[in-house]
Amino acid sequence: MSRIGKRPVELPSGVEANVDGQTITIKGPKGQRSFKATDDVSIAVEDGAISVTPRGSSKRARQQWGMSRTMVANLVQGVTTGFKKELEIQGVGYRAALQGNVLKLNLGLSHDVDFPVPEGVTITVPKQTEIVVEGNDEQQVGQVAANIREWRRPEPYKGKGIRYKGEFIFRKEGKKK
Repeated sequence: MSRIGKRPVELPSGVEANVDGQTITIKGPKGQRSFKATDDVSIAVEDGAISVTPRGSSKRARQQWGMSRTMVANLVQGVTTGFKKELEIQGVGYRAALQGNVLKLNLGLSHDVDFPVPEGVTITVPKQTEIVVEGNDEQQVGQVAANIREWRRPEPYKGKGIRYKGEFIFRKEGKKK
């Protein structure tokens, strides 16, 4: 039995949920999001909480049960508080700047990298060495942060590159004479 799936998702004040067949739509202060569940689970909204239950005892139904409940919980969190990823830039001369809807990255390459900010995601640069990616879709926020990090991943000798805030980089020892 799914320990995650058993717990109902509480709806905070100011958040509305509508179920239409297998599609659940959630409206909140940060926007509107929807999720289409598989036919293996049923979704119900009752007295301020959303419950997900499996339709049968097959292995697939039990797998979809916990996953669907987590997806619904992520929708609720996305429309209330949103998601946020913080990136740090380390390296001499490495910096970021936001110009309009384009993130300009100077990463020691022969050219500056122009990263267009996708729709539904907000990027801010509080310092030249910090990038904050925010939005109401967890998958999109994580993907944008990963795409930015891909331009210059941290290297293991000096630790230069773009890393997630708090990420530990395993350091290697250099050549010895």
